[in-house]
Amino acid sequence: MQLIDIGANLTHDSFDHDRDAVLARAREAGVVQMVITGASREHSPLALKLAKQHPGELFATAGVHPHHASEYTAECDAEMRDLHTHAEVVAVGECGLDYFRDFSPRPAQRRAFEMQLQIAAETRKPLFLHQRDAHADFMSMMRNFDGRLGPAVVHCFTGTREEMFDYLDRDWHIGITGWLCDERRGQHLRELVRHIPANRLMIETDAPYLLPRTIRPAPSHRRNEPMFLAHIVEELARDRGEEVATTAATTTATARAFFRLPER
Repeated sequence: MQLIDIGANLTHDSFDHDRDAVLARAREAGVVQMVITGASREHSPLALKLAKQHPGELFATAGVHPHHASEYTAECDAEMRDLHTHAEVVAVGECGLDYFRDFSPRPAQRRAFEMQLQIAAETRKPLFLHQRDAHADFMSMMRNFDGRLGPAVVHCFTGTREEMFDYLDRDWHIGITGWLCDERRGQHLRELVRHIPANRLMIETDAPYLLPRTIRPAPSHRRNEPMFLAHIVEELARDRGEEVATTAATTTATARAFFRLPER
């Protein structure tokens, strides 16, 4: 079974003491490739550095999450554009809108998102998107770039049926995380994932966040890591009424095509 984790925050400082061991455990669990999320001005270059250290296995995104939108200056835009000249950077983002936390003012979020959409339009690289409690503005801004963007994935999907079908109607992809395994917040996803076409479905851990609550025994440190992608695919396969091998194979093929990753 070969798996691809399309969203792992491996530059997070919680991995600083054992990053090599984390990668080794992921390989043992069948994770053959990962896309390391770049979500800020600080961490996007670190994601690229990590990808360069593991050619063919690790890749990176480069972008600024809406939580950090206030840092998206003209200088930051130039830095992002430079990062996107590297072949290891396979997607624009994580970018989008987050009105749930509002860690950055909404006008700053929209400005940062628009500037990153412009990078995606110019490079035609895939988009790695974030949306929470901002669906109307998110869709409106994406529509402003109709016909100018390459493929898009709404990463860590946790939204409603209506939101999901809005994305699928536009041929976007859906990223599913361990949120699926959260009986408090993710129960609705158990039914929704049945409706995602196989060629639009990808899987991710969002490590070190979103440790699947169905893992037994639960690790004492509560840190999620890419090795647990195997657990997520098992849960996802059950909810979709598929064999685990089928879900693994289709999500891997979809991720490889979306990010244009080499075979392993």
